[in-house]
Amino acid sequence: MKFTNKELIIFDLDGTLIDSVPDLASAVNHMLATLDRDTFEEEIIRYWVGNGAQTLTKRALSGSTEIDENMNEALFEKALAIFLDYYGNHLCTTTKTYPHVAATLRALKSKGYRLAIVTNKPFDFVGPILEGLHLNELFELILGGDSLEKKKPDPSPLLHVCETLNVSIEESVMVGDSKNDILAANAAEIQSIGVTYGYNYGEDIGVYDPSIIINDFSELLEYL
Repeated sequence: MKFTNKELIIFDLDGTLIDSVPDLASAVNHMLATLDRDTFEEEIIRYWVGNGAQTLTKRALSGSTEIDENMNEALFEKALAIFLDYYGNHLCTTTKTYPHVAATLRALKSKGYRLAIVTNKPFDFVGPILEGLHLNELFELILGGDSLEKKKPDPSPLLHVCETLNVSIEESVMVGDSKNDILAANAAEIQSIGVTYGYNYGEDIGVYDPSIIINDFSELLEYL
C-alpha cells in the first residue's frame, strides 16, 4: 500500500519523533524527591508517559499506571507545579530524536508535504525542544495538549489542523506511536501510520487498526 493522495502529515511528538523519557523521568523523580516520596527507575516511568503532564504526575504519585482516584487535589497541584517547573528548565538535556527522524522529515518536506504536530505535551514545551533538536523550521502548525479544549484521543485537534491548513481529511495522514494517536485518527476518519517503538504501554499498536504499521521512521518514505 502506498499513499498517493496525501498533502498533510500530522505527527505525534513524544514516542514518535523524540524519546523524551530520560528528561521526563528526571523531572518526575525530582518532583517525588522534593515531596519526600519514593523515586522510580526510568524504565518504569517510561510506561507512564504519553497522556500529558497531568496524567504523568498522577501516575507518579500513584506509583502505577492506575491512578489513585482518591488522590489529594492539593498534593496533585503542588506536585504538578514542581514537575512543570523542573521540566521546563530541562526540556532537552538528554531528549533525542529516534533513528532517521531528522533526515526523513527533511526528505518529506522536500517532497512537498506539509508537516504538523499534534501532541498531548503542554504547548510551551514543544518549541524549545524542536529548536534544541534543530527541527523547528519543518512544521507549519503545532498543537499542544493545552492548545484546545480537548486533546487526543479526541479527534478535534486533528480536525482543527486540517481546517486551519485548509486540507481535507482524505489528503491527511496521522503518524503516531500510541493508541491515543490511532484512536484520534480513526475518530476523525483520517488514515494513520502506527510506529512500533515509542510509548504504548506494552500494547501492540496494531490492536487499534492503523492503516499501516512501520518499525522504523525511515519507512515512511516507502509509503509517502
